Amino acid sequence: MARLPWKRKTADGRRAPRSGPATDKRLRRVVTPEGVALSFAIGSRAARASALLLDLLFIVGSMVGTTLLLVWVAGGFGGNRLDQNTPVAHARQALEIAWIIAMFLYRNAYFLFFELGPRGATPGKRICGLRIAARDGGRLTTEAVIARNLVRDIELFMPLVFFASAWSSGADTEEAGWAGVVWFAIFVLFPFFNRDALRCGDVIAGTWVVDAPRRKLEKAMSLGDGARGQSTLTGAAYRFGEAELAVYGEYELQVLERVLRDGREEALAEVAATICAKIGWSAGSGDERAFLEAYYTQLRERLERGMRFGQRKADKFVPDARQATSSAWRFSATELSYYGEQQLDVLEQVLRADDPETLGDVATRIGGKIGREVDAADARPFLEAYYAQLREKLGRSVVSGVR
Repeated sequence: MARLPWKRKTADGRRAPRSGPATDKRLRRVVTPEGVALSFAIGSRAARASALLLDLLFIVGSMVGTTLLLVWVAGGFGGNRLDQNTPVAHARQALEIAWIIAMFLYRNAYFLFFELGPRGATPGKRICGLRIAARDGGRLTTEAVIARNLVRDIELFMPLVFFASAWSSGADTEEAGWAGVVWFAIFVLFPFFNRDALRCGDVIAGTWVVDAPRRKLEKAMSLGDGARGQSTLTGAAYRFGEAELAVYGEYELQVLERVLRDGREEALAEVAATICAKIGWSAGSGDERAFLEAYYTQLRERLERGMRFGQRKADKFVPDARQATSSAWRFSATELSYYGEQQLDVLEQVLRADDPETLGDVATRIGGKIGREVDAADARPFLEAYYAQLREKLGRSVVSGVR
């Protein structure tokens, strides 16, 4: 009897581990115009359907709410409804025009407005952890967003046109209804017949819908007296400044937490010495754990405080927004408008790789795009500043041992 796929076993008889949710079937890798490989996880069909239902719910709710509001406002005017030449009648006509415009915008501009935004996602997609991306790894263009949404009109609303046309002409609405059902089913089932779950609109526009999950800091661990910033040897207080905490990010915080949980004296001493050398401190022999607990607590507080204001630092290789935005490199809104979410991912990977040749190449490409000359020696500061200011412009939260 053939084994079911989730019952696979290894050669020694043990059950094989399951693969991650997006490591096999849904993972895609593209090479961006900057020459950097970037990985995406294709959004699941269920998540996309849920996002569409949520968006339609928001649209219908907005339409109903606007209609009720305008009806309530019109009801307060009073007067004779049959008289068309009074100021009250003109006000009602203005409300009717406002209603028509509002319905048009809800119907046609909802998807365009949000998908053309910096996040590339409607509220429904954001709730479901999805966003739109260009399949070639480039920037999501206005033309692509318009194209995929025009095709959505054909997919969803053309069946209604069939039925309305037959009903208004007095023809057989049953045949028109079946034609609409067949039409609708073809487009609804289309994503099930291609490996990337593409709609017809995605095929035409050169886009796909990818995962954009929200990430949070892991739950804080419980610490001892050192977490209050007090030395266990001398009783002196450990207080770290902004610059001393800014050198590390969330990744190093998690590594530091693992070191504290393990509690190995050798590792504690090594990590404490590394951090002290990085920030110019001297913790003193025998007080490493208290020093690391104090640093962990204050670093975590700083990162969580930054998260509340939309600022996150993934790790030490990614520039801190509060430092990079005050650097000598300042970019205008026009210079930052050339790139979006995908290019932000590319820059993050380039900065982490820290390869001088790649840094120089990417800095030259961006400099040429925005009309700036960048020396090889200034490539990393230039990219750090551009990354931080682009991330701030997009309003993006970035998440991704201690050295």
